[in-house]
Amino acid sequence: METGVHPEAQARSPIRSIIHRTLGGLAGLGFAGATVLAVLLKAEIGHRWIDIFAQFTAPMFIALAVATGLTAVIRLKKAAWAGLLASLLMFVCAAPQWFPGSPAPEPQAPVIRLYSANVYYLNDDVAAMRRSIEAADPDLIILIELGRGPLGELDRLLEGYPYRAGSMRMDETRGPSRSIIASRWPLRQIDNRPDGLHSVTAVAETPLGELNLVGVHLTRPWPFQYQWGQISQTMALGNIRRTLDGPVIIAGDFNSVSNARIGRQMKQDLGVSPAGGFPGTWPSNLPSPFGITIDQVWRSPDLTFTSRRLGRPNGSDHRPVVTEFTRAKP
Repeated sequence: METGVHPEAQARSPIRSIIHRTLGGLAGLGFAGATVLAVLLKAEIGHRWIDIFAQFTAPMFIALAVATGLTAVIRLKKAAWAGLLASLLMFVCAAPQWFPGSPAPEPQAPVIRLYSANVYYLNDDVAAMRRSIEAADPDLIILIELGRGPLGELDRLLEGYPYRAGSMRMDETRGPSRSIIASRWPLRQIDNRPDGLHSVTAVAETPLGELNLVGVHLTRPWPFQYQWGQISQTMALGNIRRTLDGPVIIAGDFNSVSNARIGRQMKQDLGVSPAGGFPGTWPSNLPSPFGITIDQVWRSPDLTFTSRRLGRPNGSDHRPVVTEFTRAKP
């Protein structure tokens, strides 16, 4: 009897069925693991093993969403439903760093633009850094990991920003570099450099009044550095914060996203809130939606962010961040 199906196709059907079931099982297993991880992350467990995964919730959500779409296309229905659940839970974990919320701005209050960036200590492309700054046209600048070459051309790099404050040289692990705050407006440096924290603090005379600025670079997280490094450095940053009266902006490379362990410590102990964290800032050789936002800007409650975007590439492995902020509505 003629079936209308080629014999070779009939022979392959059982093999395809096995492959289909195997792929579905593997995908389902992977999505189940992602679901468990998302539940643990949402529980905000401070253990170092959980925290290291918390840094990657944004790219994990995007990867899960893509994988879920692929399983739906090849009709792995059970796996696709499991992927949808895992994707939704991971979105819930990532969303706080993307949409942290900000109070309404005070009507008619001046808006200030800040350019902040880890420019990478081996990056000597002063022309790219300058083009990036010019494209952003900021009022204030915070540069982290400024290496020896650009430091030698500081007047060219920061032309139009005559008021400057600088940190002590940092030599540990990353080579010689400094952090710099620059301003269109008068600036005075505050000498409060606690041991173990690379930072620079200054007060700028802005249209909003006196504004405290802190540029900071935290160490890398465990397992790349000792597990208490970031925690103790954030405690030192808290000591700086408590000496400052009035509005405060803290910007730099935190080597942590805003809703992981260090971000929670910043909110609870320092009383500051982050700008939105999408798209990501590091590494710059990946498409920004797949990056992680370890370069952040934080504000005190009397300020509010009106915008946040990525700046023009400056030769670094980090993308610069351009934020605008003003006085919060009382």
